[in-house]
Amino acid sequence: MLLLCIDTSIRGCSVAVQNDSGLLASYDLFTDKSSSAMLTTLMRDAVEHAGFKLADIDAIVVAKGPGSYTGLRVGVSTAKGLCYALDKPLIAINTLQAMALQLAPYYPGHLLCPMIDARRMEVYSAVFDDNNAFVQETQAVILTESSFEDLLANHRVVFFGDGAAKCKPVLEKHANAVFPAIDIKPSAKTVALLGALAFANAQFEDVAAFEPYYLKDFMSPAPRKASTLVQ
Repeated sequence: MLLLCIDTSIRGCSVAVQNDSGLLASYDLFTDKSSSAMLTTLMRDAVEHAGFKLADIDAIVVAKGPGSYTGLRVGVSTAKGLCYALDKPLIAINTLQAMALQLAPYYPGHLLCPMIDARRMEVYSAVFDDNNAFVQETQAVILTESSFEDLLANHRVVFFGDGAAKCKPVLEKHANAVFPAIDIKPSAKTVALLGALAFANAQFEDVAAFEPYYLKDFMSPAPRKASTLVQ
């Protein structure tokens, strides 16, 4: 098994190469610019650093979202293009589930709530236990003081990701709310771990039909109204 793994859920990109022995190579580039410009270069460098060629890859693994509309579109279209060009299967992984896997070893007995920033006081989130099983499914949440109150009543909950910055002022006074100081971003490294499990179980996508998990329809800014000319 040799997997090329891609995560472009937020601005920037993350790439990893994984085989049966573990992680062989990874690159992360998080900037304010779009991921599209550097993604191809990072993929090539990661595969070469691992000692292989693209033709050696057995499957392409992509973080399907939720996240940035533009970022997801770039990542998924790139992954699908590679699948067509190399005649390889496609594996798609929930971005939030892969994020939760980053912190699970460090917070035994806690619930994990990765958050990706959406608009205004809204985040994309899900909740997982420390075995990476869903406790609360992926959803768009408008943050209020009552958000997650049912879980916080009985569990320590770790909130992290770029959306947690909006959550902290609202929930940080709750005794069971935990906000790590470290900045956790989506990473192809944990996408790769989940991808390896999916590959072993032949959980492949229909390449032609597959679309990113946007969760919400894309909304472009409202066009400006044309000024009225006084006759």
